[in-house]
Amino acid sequence: MTIKRALISVSDKTGVLELAHTLHQLGVEILSTGGTAKLFREHHLPVIEVSDFTGFPEMLDGRVKTLHPKVHGGLLGRRDLPSHVSAMQAHAIQPIDLLVVNLYPFEATVANPDCTLEEAIENIDIGGPAMVRSAAKNWNDVAVLTDATQYAEVIAELNTNQGTVSKATRFKLSVAAFNRIAQYDAAISNYLSAIDFAATEAAQKPVLSQFPAQMNSNFVKVQDLRYGENSHQQAAFYRDLYPAPGSLATAQQLQGKELSYNNIADADAAWEAVKSFSGPACVIVKHANPCGVALGANSLEAYTKAFQTDPTSAFGGIIAFNTRLDAAGAEAVSKQFVEVLIAPDYSPEALAIFNAKANVRVLKIALPHGGTTAWDQGRNAIDSKRVGSGMLLQSADNHDLQLAEIKVVTQLQPTPQQLQDLLFAWNVAKYVKSNAIVFCGNGMTLGVGAGQMSRVDSTKIAAIKAQHAGLSLQGSVVASDAFFPFRDGVDVLADAGASCVIHPGGSMRDEEVIAAADERGLAMVVTGIRHFRH
Repeated sequence: MTIKRALISVSDKTGVLELAHTLHQLGVEILSTGGTAKLFREHHLPVIEVSDFTGFPEMLDGRVKTLHPKVHGGLLGRRDLPSHVSAMQAHAIQPIDLLVVNLYPFEATVANPDCTLEEAIENIDIGGPAMVRSAAKNWNDVAVLTDATQYAEVIAELNTNQGTVSKATRFKLSVAAFNRIAQYDAAISNYLSAIDFAATEAAQKPVLSQFPAQMNSNFVKVQDLRYGENSHQQAAFYRDLYPAPGSLATAQQLQGKELSYNNIADADAAWEAVKSFSGPACVIVKHANPCGVALGANSLEAYTKAFQTDPTSAFGGIIAFNTRLDAAGAEAVSKQFVEVLIAPDYSPEALAIFNAKANVRVLKIALPHGGTTAWDQGRNAIDSKRVGSGMLLQSADNHDLQLAEIKVVTQLQPTPQQLQDLLFAWNVAKYVKSNAIVFCGNGMTLGVGAGQMSRVDSTKIAAIKAQHAGLSLQGSVVASDAFFPFRDGVDVLADAGASCVIHPGGSMRDEEVIAAADERGLAMVVTGIRHFRH
């Protein structure tokens, strides 16, 4: 299909001059509106205002300019149907072969915390989406561009093929156009559905609910996967349309086999845990649970301590660092079987070590810098879980416990070092499946009990893990993700050698549990917040 007439009307002017110059050189007639037409005239590009093309002036502050039969007829008219062709001729409707439109910046507008409801409404594009839908529907006869990243490919095709755009390209552009309209409409729907109108009127600024009356999600497929959680299941990996910086969806795979469904799930668990620590840290994950976590002066020390917790489970695990992996750390890691390795950066020597292990999947994820919101820190602000024909949404568990928030409830007071280890253990427990019990000491996990129906069983399993790894629990600290409903859990961890424990508190038997801690010579602190992770 040869391009003879193009309509260009864009909010984002990136790259549009180069595209327009190419079209002009190919003899294409260019129609345009407002600021885009002004830009073309300033650069001496011939342009016809849409109002001159339609014979109808722009009006209502530009709200009505392209909503006209000569525009939509030119986009929708099928060239292969004689009835369409004769109708267009009868009404002097000229065909438009190329549409270039990007929409009013609604998403950017409402992302501004100072945005008013009036500004949000005024940035809802009407004519643009209408034209895009018309052109995309008639893709057999019209090419439609909705993003500046598409220009280069189309320019190259126009220059190579004497001003024509192939059928395959037109279809691809049509799909992209409908996707863009879906994303745009979803953003508008989500925003307006979250408006608390009465509160907004009273506050004279938008007051938004965290959970809109309608939730529209937009995900973009990253890749098809060989299979799902099990080999008889099919699967694919999707990312958010706008992934948070520092999230797994932004990972760059430097080497190794294709990631599997379980690789991605476990890698996410490891990365979310490791980036929650401020000092150099290593997290080893197996089946979505941390089996070893440690802090260290460098990547080697952090890994060595994390691996000590449970060398058996670490086999074939996911290993994540929140610091640059150097040669010494890489050399140590390379001695074990690892499925996926994650770090924000690698030394050239470290990468060379793993080049010799071609199957190891090496991921690089840039850590976000600064920021005070969960989004800035690369965390999800909302967690979701599918249930039968529905979905559960909740604000993510992004609470970072501070020393000032904890309360000592026993006669024995923890030492400053024990307090630091308690905070470390509490942070680890946040990423362990419930019921979670984590023994720690000196900035490393000593035993992890996860996913049991009984808290006592989790405690026993954690102690057994430590015993198998040859790690002493004498003087260790313990974190429990939820309160102890009875004293039996306290007795088990005391028998194992623990010296102090952190848990949420709030049980109807708290007094009994605290008395047990005093009786067994334990220090106990409560947080008032729990970390269930199902």
